[in-house]
Amino acid sequence: MTQHQTIRSKTSSSGAEIPDKLYFRIGEVSRLCDVPAYVLRFWESEFPQLKPHKGGTGQRLYRRRDVETVLHIKSLLYDEGYTISGARQFLKTEQKQRAPQLALDIEGGRADASTQQLRRLQKEMRELLAFLSRSPARPAVQSIRSPRISTSRHASPSEDLFHPETEL
Repeated sequence: MTQHQTIRSKTSSSGAEIPDKLYFRIGEVSRLCDVPAYVLRFWESEFPQLKPHKGGTGQRLYRRRDVETVLHIKSLLYDEGYTISGARQFLKTEQKQRAPQLALDIEGGRADASTQQLRRLQKEMRELLAFLSRSPARPAVQSIRSPRISTSRHASPSEDLFHPETEL
């Protein structure tokens, strides 16, 4: 089996070089972070932020974000001297302190081009909903049947249509 060469690699905040790949197996993460695989599996149970995806075969597949989280946990535990519960609490508060996602202010006073476009789209969608919600008006239907000529015998309606005395 040949080893794939990475085109480029990036250095994480802790200084370890992380290859530019989508997924990493637990062995690769173990080598990158210089932590045994059993420690990684233990950290998964202790830190809710560390949740690698398990593929169809049950093998753990770490994303770049997971590898960076492992390096951060390692730094907190080994370099800064946190306990596991202390590191867990630190990561939890750190996650809360990150800048919250800005809410889209459609109704507010500040209207840039994208907000105006969203307002127009919202108006069009409401108009379309109102149009589709209306019950359709039924046009007056005129009868196109020709009057039936009664015959002396009792014929079915289909026989009346083809009876020689019937006018069309």
